[in-house]
Amino acid sequence: MTTLAPSRLLSPAVTASPPPDAEPAPPVRRVPLLVASLISVALTAYVWARHGAKPGVLLLLGLGLGLALFHSRFGFTSAWRQLVAVGNGTGLRAHALLLGTTATLFALIIGTGTGLFGTVPAPSSGDLGVGVVAGAFLFGVGMQLGGACASGTLFAVGSGQSAVLLTLGGFVAGSVLYTWQYDLVDDLPAVPGVVLADHIGWFGSWAVTIAALAGIVALTRVVQARRNPPPVGAPPTARGALRIVRGSWPLAAGAVALAVLGAGVLLVSGGAWGITSAFALWGARILQAVGLHPEHWTYWQEARNAKMLAGPVLADKNSLTDIGIILGAAVASAAAGAWTLHRGLPWRTAVASVLGGVLMGVGARLAGGCNIGAYLAGIASGSLHGWLWGVVALGGTWVGLRARTLFSLPNPAPRDSVC
Repeated sequence: MTTLAPSRLLSPAVTASPPPDAEPAPPVRRVPLLVASLISVALTAYVWARHGAKPGVLLLLGLGLGLALFHSRFGFTSAWRQLVAVGNGTGLRAHALLLGTTATLFALIIGTGTGLFGTVPAPSSGDLGVGVVAGAFLFGVGMQLGGACASGTLFAVGSGQSAVLLTLGGFVAGSVLYTWQYDLVDDLPAVPGVVLADHIGWFGSWAVTIAALAGIVALTRVVQARRNPPPVGAPPTARGALRIVRGSWPLAAGAVALAVLGAGVLLVSGGAWGITSAFALWGARILQAVGLHPEHWTYWQEARNAKMLAGPVLADKNSLTDIGIILGAAVASAAAGAWTLHRGLPWRTAVASVLGGVLMGVGARLAGGCNIGAYLAGIASGSLHGWLWGVVALGGTWVGLRARTLFSLPNPAPRDSVC
């Protein structure tokens, strides 16, 4: 087995060839930039005036998340695909930085009880059982077919990618399917979740989490050294100071920015950044708009969910950050010259996108969260369900890569120039 000397731990990991140089950023897409900017400003002003400062700040945090996600091209789907297919752990090491930084900020915020707008911050936890296992597995398969995870779907939609718009539609449909048939899955076998801070305190929880993440980083480097994969491709970017607004950020910069913004969501709302519960809400509102009555379903009669459905969408935490991500990514992609509407989508890709979205919608609700609400928020909170979600979703990724071939979707290969 290949080992790594301590002095090499932070050096660039081995790939089959040097990473390619990034091409210059194309010209600014002025019309999409103007439209996205005006909508962002107008919507923020409306939310602030109609619903108050707290929702307004959450929308601004969502805009920041969209900017950071697009500029760093921070992906969960691609990172796991590259790791499983060819052994490139670059993306997973960026996950470790995001998780570790978020865990540090969460420990400081929750451990000291610091909150804004009168909120009391709480960790994100979940039961350990059939639901999280089945849901994470379905999500892992679905994100490979759909081409994006929950956060990736939103920032890709914002940047004009039509295939991922189908994924979002499937995501909403899968969420509605789950809420409709909630009685079938609301009592799956499970044991109570475990939050490390309840047993060893927040410092102990933070130390265990950081140690585990460091072990994962070391393991990915060992795997990468053995498999010698192709490097990750470099998106077009501007140079110098313009790189901040018209460029491709390093993954490390994106990880830190996302951690800080995600911690901001916790400070403002008292809960961790999440995404997918909003899709169930959007689906229910669409059904109500066409004369149907999802409010009579068991899922929407539970107190917390009933309150969500009865309230304004633009006062819902996850809806605000989701909408913000889409708009933030639209602004960022237009400024970078990358905003475009893709046409001529192959039917196999379209079917895979919808199917992948449906699987993720069902899976996220079964597991009580997605790559953000369960994986990121769970691990950062010291909850074991976050680790379980990540391990099972990685197994779903392995199956998803094989399912991609049924729809003629490409996977990275060892002889590719980039992965």
